[in-house]
Amino acid sequence: LCVMILSVAIVIGFKKEITDKVTGFGSDIQLTNFDNNNTFESKPLYITDSIQNEIEKIDGVRYTQVFATKPGILKTKDEIQGVILNGTGLDFNSNFLNKNLVRGEFYTLNDSVKSNQCVISESIANMMNINVGDKISCLFIQQPARARRFTVSGIYNSGMQEFDNIFVFCDIRHIQKLNNWKTNQYSGLEIILNDIKDIDKLYPKIGQVASAFSGEKQTIRTRSIKSKYPHLFDWLDIIDMNVWVILILMISVSGFNMVSGLLILILEKTNMIGTLKALGHKNIDIRKLFIYISAKLVIKGMIWGNLVGITLALIQKYGHIIKLDPLMYNLNTVPISISFTNILLLNIGTLLTTVLILVVPSMIISKISPVNAIKFK
Repeated sequence: LCVMILSVAIVIGFKKEITDKVTGFGSDIQLTNFDNNNTFESKPLYITDSIQNEIEKIDGVRYTQVFATKPGILKTKDEIQGVILNGTGLDFNSNFLNKNLVRGEFYTLNDSVKSNQCVISESIANMMNINVGDKISCLFIQQPARARRFTVSGIYNSGMQEFDNIFVFCDIRHIQKLNNWKTNQYSGLEIILNDIKDIDKLYPKIGQVASAFSGEKQTIRTRSIKSKYPHLFDWLDIIDMNVWVILILMISVSGFNMVSGLLILILEKTNMIGTLKALGHKNIDIRKLFIYISAKLVIKGMIWGNLVGITLALIQKYGHIIKLDPLMYNLNTVPISISFTNILLLNIGTLLTTVLILVVPSMIISKISPVNAIKFK
């Protein structure tokens, strides 16, 4: 039970952390221009208040926010690095980045003045020897070539090297100005759901709303995070299979242990079984007695399993004792997500499965003859 609790807590924590990081960079569902290719140099999409309002009316949608991306080249005195500028607007929810900030703070936007601050990742900062407060230049290859000067207000580390190595966050108005876009033109609209588990159910509903606002000037494309990064979600699905294998193995091991324990108990109490039968007790009553005794042993073991498993999980959750290589796992430490509902289900499943397994070996009691059993020593 201790192993099962830790396995489930680690896997759920792992899936939650990876999903939160991926959606933190790309949201659950995105609306973009259908003419866009797979590059970050996108064609503009007209986003009106009516589109956002209609989508936010859908039950299960938490909020929406506009975004714009543009490739660029960061340049310092000694280093250059290719990056993707991710423009954020006034409606941007910065909770994800604030959670992963290691230095500085996220820049503040207002209606009147365009912000010249930016937030870069720790990996980019280390590669280019940049710190909070430093000024950096960003060059853009276009006709004519342009440049922008930013001040680093914060440095983040999400642990997802695939994203940390390229994304720089800045005011969306810089990208609109560079691309000669209007104030209501963006790379797209990000849609964040209350629960990512509802993505398959809400995806077609959002697609219908998007289609209603498509026309001759633009065709809106709806894309989910699962289709954008299928390799990550396929990886998480494989992890689920590993958990089921562990659970089945642990239940099997505990079941066989209890079967052997029950058989030893019956062997030790053969004389008592014969006596009870001679006194007129039925086989079913004696079998129940031994199953009750075995169940008591199971519950005692489960108490210790819960105690040890939950204690180790809490130590890892708040102490971060066991570290991971972020290049391999996209996380710095082993993640833990403790769900008391899952723990309760594990306990109920373990108890019922183990007790049911004991029913078959208890049938050996019916084969014991009272005469031979009383003579048995």
